[in-house]
Amino acid sequence: MATVATEIPACQTPSEITQSIAEIVCDGLNRAPKQLPPWLFYDEAGSLLFEEITRLPEYYLTRIERGIFESHAADMIAASADGCRLRLLELGAGSADKTRLLLSAAVAHQKRVSYQPIDVSASALEAARERLERELPRVLVEPLTADYTRGLQLEPCRSGERRLALFIGSSIGNFDPEDALNLLVCLRDALDPGDGLLLGVDLAPAANGKTESELIAAYDDGQGVTAQFNKNLLTRLNRDLGADFNLEAFRHRIRWNRKHSRIEMHLESTQEQTVNALEREFHFAEGETIHTENSCKYRMGEAEELLRAAGFEPRRRWSDAAGWFAVHLAIRS
Repeated sequence: MATVATEIPACQTPSEITQSIAEIVCDGLNRAPKQLPPWLFYDEAGSLLFEEITRLPEYYLTRIERGIFESHAADMIAASADGCRLRLLELGAGSADKTRLLLSAAVAHQKRVSYQPIDVSASALEAARERLERELPRVLVEPLTADYTRGLQLEPCRSGERRLALFIGSSIGNFDPEDALNLLVCLRDALDPGDGLLLGVDLAPAANGKTESELIAAYDDGQGVTAQFNKNLLTRLNRDLGADFNLEAFRHRIRWNRKHSRIEMHLESTQEQTVNALEREFHFAEGETIHTENSCKYRMGEAEELLRAAGFEPRRRWSDAAGWFAVHLAIRS
């Protein structure tokens, strides 16, 4: 599935931003099959719901990745720095919860560190800034509210300093292979030779013992939090665009696409219905879905191939004992 265009020009007024979102939504709902970009999840309520998801017992990704950082953060920082001072930036930072482990290791390595979290959710960034400045006073937090998929303009590093970009939490899995490559190429273009990238990837079910049922449960939890998160997208469209989606007439659906090694998240219409939005009517057949998100699971060696294709040199790989999740360090060539 091709990703719906997400380009929103910079320096727009709130009304102009709303118009840009309206155009993206109209395009997505007119497609066959219907689809909407996953960044629409992340209004204030959506960001809070996602943080709740990361604490669910079924959602192993955050728990395992945090364990990898707890065991290896100091090694990751030392390998990335290679004798230099580091400044960190993070794509899709959200609450920056796991990042505190890396920041603590960076502070231990060099006493003070600059950290630039980048996210589309201003509320999540502000909460992260307040917490990090309180808990890690030697970290200078410089948040940037932006859509990093459109490319980055970064200030130059100082002499003797290099940048470490963080793209963790398996966020790369939300992008189809072509889009993931394009994103990493754009990131490479923003970095200098010698800068590093820590990339977190969720691994596909294989000899690691991870089952498809465990994979599906991570996105369809028993408490229904992920379903609320998915439906919150419709709540946002009702609020921001004056749509009249009936949330009770849609249900959360998860599919494991074995061919493309990805979890697909959908909103399925439970009945034939017409939704009014943007002064238009959008017809839904019973069972028709809006495809809202992919989460690609990487097979052995695929992450390294992606990094090389984007102009990075894979250097190190850290994983949990069972091999369910991996964090890769690559250097911008």
